[in-house]
Amino acid sequence: MGLGGCIILIAVGAILTFATDWHAKGVNLDVVGLILMAVGIIGVAVFTSVLRRRRVVPGATIVEEEHRDHLT
Repeated sequence: MGLGGCIILIAVGAILTFATDWHAKGVNLDVVGLILMAVGIIGVAVFTSVLRRRRVVPGATIVEEEHRDHLT
């Protein structure tokens, strides 16, 4: 799930919690909305942390050194 999916979860959760007056038998839609918003916020946090790790620094060069142990 990408960033767009997380934002949709937050939006749907907010709509269920704050903008509806529906009553379903056996289901509390306010709690369902809060759960969706929490999952969306956690998803955004995870997505941004993964994106931060993948970020490439411009102009950076990767230097690989080869270590050899010489037996003398």
